[in-house]
Amino acid sequence: MPKINVYLPDELAAAVKEAQVPVSAICQAALERAVRDVTAARVADEPPSEDRGWIGLFGRFTPRARQAVALAEQAARDIPHNYVGSEHVLMGVIDEGGNLALKVLDSLDIELGDLRTELAASMGPATEEPHGNIAFTPISKRVLELTAKESLALGHNYIGCEHLLLGLIAAEEGLASQVLRRMGVELRTTRRAVVTALTGYLHAQQSAPRPPATTASENALTRDALGQILERLDAIEQRLAG
Repeated sequence: MPKINVYLPDELAAAVKEAQVPVSAICQAALERAVRDVTAARVADEPPSEDRGWIGLFGRFTPRARQAVALAEQAARDIPHNYVGSEHVLMGVIDEGGNLALKVLDSLDIELGDLRTELAASMGPATEEPHGNIAFTPISKRVLELTAKESLALGHNYIGCEHLLLGLIAAEEGLASQVLRRMGVELRTTRRAVVTALTGYLHAQQSAPRPPATTASENALTRDALGQILERLDAIEQRLAG
């Protein structure tokens, strides 16, 4: 059996030892979930729907992310395209209209109208009109895989449109990534913008005397968790720089 080293900061290691937390069992469970998510992304053949059910990896999608996937399939049908590529997924995220990914893009000074126009102009020619379910392309499956990895790396137990955006950028061979990068969107900066946006949501929620009902994205993190994520990002970026 292969051995996997797990590094814990000194303070966390001391706390784990004092609390007698079974690190190996927790790590194994987390790794098993990660493997399931990545494997599910690789074998996803077509976008789910309310009729076909949101199970497996898609079961962790937030309502807005589910709507974005549904809109991606609709975008493909409207052209028409007989496939769902990364470009359609990005179009679905844009057309959903109220998700965190769009707020992140706005914070990066990206005009959504310009992005949508550039994306539409970059799409391939129409194909024969699709009948029945439309399949994901290999690249869009890669986007789902990277989306799952981004969610796990940030310590989230859900998948929102912000994770889809990160997955779309990370899949550099995809048309969506190419369009985003032409518009000046870069993965490292966007990842930090996502964490900053979540921090803002959390601060606003804690400051409000009577906070309104919140989404899964807004409820999923604590301030300590956000600090740990920022530290993890710093460590990853230092290793990449080295």
